[in-house]
Amino acid sequence: MHVLVVTTVHTPLDARVHHRQIRSLVAAGVEVTYAAPFRATGTDPGQVLAGVRTIDLPHAVGRRRLGALLAARRLLASVARSGGVDLVLLHDPELAAAVVGRLGGLPPVVLDVHEDLVGSLPDRPWVPAALRPPATVLARALERWAEGALHLLLAEDAYQRRFLRPHPVVPNLPWAPSGALPAAGSAERVVYVGRVSRFRGAFELVGLGERLHAADGPHLEVVGPADAEVRPVLVEAEARGVLTWRGYLPNDRALARVHGAVAGLSLLHDVPNYRVSMPTKVVEYLSLGVPVVTTPLPAATALVEAAGGGVVVPFADADAAADAVLALAADRERCASLGAAGRAFVVAHHSWDAAAPRFVAQLTDWARDGAAA
Repeated sequence: MHVLVVTTVHTPLDARVHHRQIRSLVAAGVEVTYAAPFRATGTDPGQVLAGVRTIDLPHAVGRRRLGALLAARRLLASVARSGGVDLVLLHDPELAAAVVGRLGGLPPVVLDVHEDLVGSLPDRPWVPAALRPPATVLARALERWAEGALHLLLAEDAYQRRFLRPHPVVPNLPWAPSGALPAAGSAERVVYVGRVSRFRGAFELVGLGERLHAADGPHLEVVGPADAEVRPVLVEAEARGVLTWRGYLPNDRALARVHGAVAGLSLLHDVPNYRVSMPTKVVEYLSLGVPVVTTPLPAATALVEAAGGGVVVPFADADAAADAVLALAADRERCASLGAAGRAFVVAHHSWDAAAPRFVAQLTDWARDGAAA
């Protein structure tokens, strides 16, 4: 089986796209071609798994998306003409538009639904407020068309309610880490990993860093790209020494900063896109044996409480988050115990190791059905 994986939004070494799905396909003996924004993100194609052929695409960023969409559309048109691909796996919702009118000649096309497209619009500052109502209508129409014309994979059970028919769910889970990890609290830092935006708690992170710095507590590290709106705030906070902003790092290097930390942070706001989703970073922090400090989103709260692996704090409350971190720092035995409990629970119940075979089998079934049609 030969699978073409396409993204213009995600960085080529994205955790779900590359480290989980492509790795699983390669391990199963599947031939993979990976089309992604290598040059635009400064990613060396040599960092991709051995044996994977790469194709460079433009990067869809902010309002600069049309060029990437047209490049993806040209790529898919060439696939329709030349063949040789058994299945196309798309990772950006707008890429569904790249196959409108192009399905003839294409093999089965799968759209991996990573998030609530409509619910994510408030957290997209590049979408002007005046355009959000028509953007919402367009997003819903695109999802309806995709459901009728493509195969869908969902990253969350809760996404089922947006569609008319049930679709396979492949959760966004980490691989179970192998080998020993440093005990939580063995490093003097607390870490946030992920995109930094207003609704992901950027201003609370700065407030938390200020409190920790004033109390001579663990140092805050922020790892991930930041929206333009919050970038100056991070730069100014770093200049004052209240945090270190490392910017984007590949997933393996980003998660290495979590090892041994006092806590991993997830300070998401109560907005529609996050309300129905499991924050992936919460699962990743727990899998690395580090306690989580999270806001009370339903899925995150349920996981942290079931795992016994962290602390839930109110929304938009930097002081409460700082108090939770300082309490963990003051009791390293409790910190290590929470980290160990969280890791054991996630490894047993929430690892990609169990999801990977189902993911590969589902794509294989769709490719086989397409070949037989």
